[in-house]
Amino acid sequence: MMRQKGIDKEDFLFGTRAIIEAIKKGKTIDRILIKKGLRNELITELQELIKENEIGVQYVPIEKINRITRKNHQGVLAFVSPIEFDNVETVIPGIFEEGKTPLLLVLDQITDVRNFGAIARSAECAGVQAIIIPEKGMARIGADAVKTSAGAIHNIPICKTNNLYHTVRFLKDSGIKVVAATEKGDKLYTNAEMKSPLAIVMGSEDTGVSAQILKLADEQLKIPILGQIESLNVSVSAALMIYEAVRQRTQA
Repeated sequence: MMRQKGIDKEDFLFGTRAIIEAIKKGKTIDRILIKKGLRNELITELQELIKENEIGVQYVPIEKINRITRKNHQGVLAFVSPIEFDNVETVIPGIFEEGKTPLLLVLDQITDVRNFGAIARSAECAGVQAIIIPEKGMARIGADAVKTSAGAIHNIPICKTNNLYHTVRFLKDSGIKVVAATEKGDKLYTNAEMKSPLAIVMGSEDTGVSAQILKLADEQLKIPILGQIESLNVSVSAALMIYEAVRQRTQA
């Protein structure tokens, strides 16, 4: 079997013309793989549509595409998103207009789809109003993500941004407090004030929150680790952070 583990056939389209037509019909394309060095008129048309619609694209060896499908892909494959992504600049004002206090989750390069799914499930259960993710360096949201989230990603706005740093600045400029979960934090997460408009930043499984985003955070918060293992799974950490905000907002 050549298809990569974790990728369902419903997750992708292949063939240049088929992908061009899908984009023109408004289908949500998550990312496109194009064989390195591939050039022809249809590829030029596809590249123009990619640029016009701000779709992520990677130029890869043909072997990478062959590992996903051996069918007549013509050197082009597109991953189809099972959801429509939201615009953070539209979502945030909408939360305020509804008279709600924002509780947002920012994911800085969470690469494991199971972690993303578990985080999305906890976020939806806790009433988080939006999850913000970067366009690059993030677990792909496909059928696997839907399954591991128990369908939660269909019930919560997910905003994709091509510049996470600028988006976090936008949150701060919108009056939203930004806190980052990090073992380098100087305050316990339970000691932070979380009743005000809040965005919680969770970092990648390997390196945590990027230094650039950490500098933007209003507070760096840590979860106490008392055992010999140095850190919690990021999905567990996210649930603890989210539900601390819920606890503070719901206590008498």
